Parts: sequence; structure tokens; C-alpha cells
Amino acid sequence: MPSPCNLKRKPKPGVGRLSLSRREAFEFLKGAPLAAISTVSHDGSPEAAVINIAANSDLELIFETIQTTRKCVNLRRDPRVAIVLWRGNETLQYEGVADEPDRYVLAPLLETYFAAQPDALGHCGWPGLTYFRVRPRWIRLSQYGRSFSVRELRFGD
Repeated sequence: MPSPCNLKRKPKPGVGRLSLSRREAFEFLKGAPLAAISTVSHDGSPEAAVINIAANSDLELIFETIQTTRKCVNLRRDPRVAIVLWRGNETLQYEGVADEPDRYVLAPLLETYFAAQPDALGHCGWPGLTYFRVRPRWIRLSQYGRSFSVRELRFGD
């Protein structure tokens, strides 16, 4: 039985890979309340978890966690993260660097977070609750529907 895809045809260089605008990335991030985050354990092994997220117009992500979780321990030692968000047949890959902002920087981030995750207001009394901000280094938005595309956005160091 012949394959429905023409596997012999090689893709042309650069086809399907376009530049992603900040606005498009922000719109996708705003519409995806859950994400999978991957951090690096003390022995270099990957560790993943699902998190509630919010994004601001600088494309920074904000999420909460408890200080005793593996992701918190890992991020305090090695702040590099890989995050994946999804919506239907679209995925957004996000690589960045996390930090725990002080209370002055945290205030506007929490406004963004609670606007996107209103149920999280009920978590405020949880013991050991902390918040992380992730600043982007690279973002890729892939669409796997009838009109396949891969678009990227890179950030300076």
C-alpha cells in the first residue's frame, strides 16, 4: 500500500520556517493556561511537571510552586528551563531562564498571574508558596494542521 505522504521528496531549505512576531507569541501564551516545564536535577536528569502559567507583554512567564517541589529546588540551583504549551494542533516551545523576583518586582507579575489564574488567589496562604518568572531566550510556534508552519523568535543574551 503506498504511503499517503511522498516520503521521497526532501523539504526545501527554509520552507515552513518563518519569523514569529512578539504579538503572535503573546497571543498564544495568553490563550494557554497550562504548560509542561522541564528542569534539570542535581545529577543532570530532566524532570518535568505541569504548571499553571500567565504571560506578560514582555513574553515573561509567571508560575507558582511550593518550595519543596523538585522544580523549585532545581531552579534555585540551575535556572534554565524548557517549557511546552499547546492548543489544538499548535505547540509553543519556550526556552528561558527563571528567577524568583523580590517583592517589588513581583507585585506587577502577580497582577498578571492572578488575572490569568483567578483560582490561584486561594493559594495565597499555602505554606512555602513561591513564584517564578521565566525570561525567554527562544520561542518556536509550530502548527501541525493542514497548513504546516514553524516560526521562531530569538532573544539576545
